[in-house]
This record gives sequence, C-alpha cells and structure tokens, in this order.
Amino acid sequence: MQDAHPDRFAVAAAEERKAMVRGIVAHGDLRDPHWLAAFEQVPRHLFVPYYYVSVGTGRLWCEDPDPDRRAQWLQGAYADGALATRIQNGELISSSSQPSLMARMLEALDVRDGQRVLEIGAGSGYNAALLAHRLGDDAVTTVDLDPEITESARRHLAAAGYRPAVITGDGARGWPPRGPYDRIIATCTLPCVPQAWLDQCTSDAVILAPFATGLITLRVREEAHERCAEGRFLHTPAYFVPLRGAPPPQPARPPHGRGLPRRIAENELFRFMLALTGATLDPREALSLWQRERRPERERFGITVRAGRQWAWLDDPAGPYAWPLPDGP
Repeated sequence: MQDAHPDRFAVAAAEERKAMVRGIVAHGDLRDPHWLAAFEQVPRHLFVPYYYVSVGTGRLWCEDPDPDRRAQWLQGAYADGALATRIQNGELISSSSQPSLMARMLEALDVRDGQRVLEIGAGSGYNAALLAHRLGDDAVTTVDLDPEITESARRHLAAAGYRPAVITGDGARGWPPRGPYDRIIATCTLPCVPQAWLDQCTSDAVILAPFATGLITLRVREEAHERCAEGRFLHTPAYFVPLRGAPPPQPARPPHGRGLPRRIAENELFRFMLALTGATLDPREALSLWQRERRPERERFGITVRAGRQWAWLDDPAGPYAWPLPDGP
C-alpha cells in the first residue's frame, strides 16, 4: 500500500488523521490549540506499524499483502481506541492509548513553554512525540523497563522526525540525570506513588498518573523542608497496564464485589472505590460508605504523599475517611 502508491497512502493517512482529530474535538477532549496542532501533525500510524485486534488473536500490519487488511490497519490506527502493540505469554504489556484519553491527560498536565517533562512508560512513542511537538525534543524524557519497547519507540519517533530522550530503565525510579522535571506523566497504573518522582521534581511540579481505574493529579510542594504532593482524581475513568519495575511493597488486591448485588458489584464508580480502598476496606464496608456518602464521584477522592507514608482520602486529606497506601519504592 505504502510502496505501490505513496501519494495515495499519504492522502488516505491525512484524511484518517483529520477525522480522528475532528472526533476528539467534537467530544470536547481537545481545546488547547497547542495540543490540537500536535494531534493534527503527529502521524499516529507511524507508531503502530502493527497491532493486535484483540489479545490472543492475529494482528493487523502495515505491510500486509492484502490491500483490504492494510486499509483496515490504517483505519484502526486512527480510530479513537487503545491498540494492543505488545503481548507476552498472552498478557498485554504495552499499548497505544486511546487518543481522546491521551488528549484529556495532556491537557490536564497543564504544561507551559520551557518546562521539562518525564514520561513513565514509553509505549509506542506516540505520546512522547506529542510532548516533543509541544515542548521540543530536549524537554522530553521517556522511560521504559523493556529494551525492546524503548528500541521500537525510538525507531518510531525517528521515523516521525522526533528525537526526545528514550531511556531503558526502571520508571519507578524516574531518571535523575535529566531532571529536575516540571511535569511527570505516567501511562501505566501505579500501586503507589514513587518517592523518587517527588525528589526529581521542581517545586510546584505536577504529577499525572493512572491509579485505581482513575487519573490522579498531584501538585508537588515543599512543606517544612519536606517534599510532598497532594491532589484529587479527575472525573474520567482510565485503564492502563501496570507499572513494571520495582515491586509494590505489598501484593495488590484486585477489586471485587463478591457477595454484593450484581448491579452494585459492577458499578464502575463503586469498583473504583474498591480499587482505591481495597487494602483497607472489605467490599461490604466499602458499600456502606459508598451509600452513606451518596455514591461519590471520582473528583471527591484524592491522594496525599509525604515522606514515609501516603494515603487516599474522601473529600478532605485530614477528614474522617482516609486509607493508607503502600509506601513508594
């Protein structure tokens, strides 16, 4: 498709990209003109030369000899959905996130010209390209534990004309050589907030990360000569692969609602609260609190991180509803 008719392919890719951006804008997820320009100009298809239609099935590929499957690949590359890009032993370990969710996260990151960003989880490299388009290559560092992932991300970025720093390393430990950072964004779900990230931030930095099927936005600050962070969850749900690297201090307990009515156990907001408080509350305790507090939305929950301890809370960090989280690595 690309080799035989390069001009035709370029036109088709540009049209698919425009359609993707129109959909994101229409849904209200892309308002900042800087990010709008990035999504309009960064070619997502270069970052997903192949992807899996579903875990355990075949893949779509840019070089497929079947022109219909090549066309299907291109359309999928610009669909507003997550794409599985790496599967190991039947388990998803890397993906390209849903573009509209990426747009919401990047806008919530609230970057400014001249700021430096650390991305945890390189994935396909597409998010790093959007960041590099907005801030410049030198301002962006992306870290991933898997050398195959970083190598492919580096190739994809170069093909698209971007060269941020792509580091193979443990994202839970950040990357001090290129700090301090004004913003840290994670594209993997955290079991806890690593203290190393706070230590590598500037004062008043922002950390945005998936946590317990939600997105937490933390503002870093100095308080009594101590680096701490605090913030609330965004309203949007978010599902990402787990952070790999330094193991969590205690085993994660997946949310479940055994023994509860199905309509409650499958309620998306209730499952979020279970995931956030599951190490402390059993499902029936969580249900009692959830009903008593009128089924609280994500925005009423938050996280506080201080040296040696961190906790989740409802409404007020110092209020009656608080649950300890594992200490960061």
